[in-house]
Amino acid sequence: MRLSYDILRPVPVAPVRIEARTLRPGRRVEQLEATLSAAEDADRTPLMRVTAWRMRAESVRLPDGVVVSGADAPPGDPAPDSPPLRLAPPDKGRPGEFAWWKAEVAYHRALDWRFLAGSFATPGPATVWTRLEVPLITGEPASPLQRLLVMADAASGVSAMLDWDAWSFVNVDLGIHLERPPEGEWMAMAAETRLGPAGAALCTSVLYDSAGRVGASTHSLLVARRGT
Repeated sequence: MRLSYDILRPVPVAPVRIEARTLRPGRRVEQLEATLSAAEDADRTPLMRVTAWRMRAESVRLPDGVVVSGADAPPGDPAPDSPPLRLAPPDKGRPGEFAWWKAEVAYHRALDWRFLAGSFATPGPATVWTRLEVPLITGEPASPLQRLLVMADAASGVSAMLDWDAWSFVNVDLGIHLERPPEGEWMAMAAETRLGPAGAALCTSVLYDSAGRVGASTHSLLVARRGT
């Protein structure tokens, strides 16, 4: 599965409208699209748009020795610089600290954060477990995929390379590429941001659940000094 979000305009903390349709039906592969707009906007101007490729799930017998996401690692040493197939569990992590985030209603309050490496306040790569503590939709239990998507949007924040007070680094999109469906309540990401010389940056992260690696995400970032 692949989900690609385009963030077109700021999304208000207010009622919104979601409209979905099938772009390409199919028995094995289909493409879906959803747009989000402000509920009070009669013109339904899109604020965000997502397209998703959905593939039929079926058991596939792979050759012996092939590494499968969510399975135990094969014998032998991992390849140099390759991300691990599994992470240390959430109870080994440190609670997130958000001293500068003063708002009572804010994104970070929706999640329980457990950092294995890095933090929001420390520039550089970070690895963190999260657990969604409120339903995404009132009255409906959150699915593992919803839990993963809520977390993945924060990859560029946890791995920020610049001072939050002096710089902005706005993500204009979010790409999610899944190797298998996520499972359970706890989701994790190992995120890293790389800066370019012309006002652009790329954040990439490996995504995990308690069974192991799930997939990867990307953010395209617009970087600028605040006030410019």
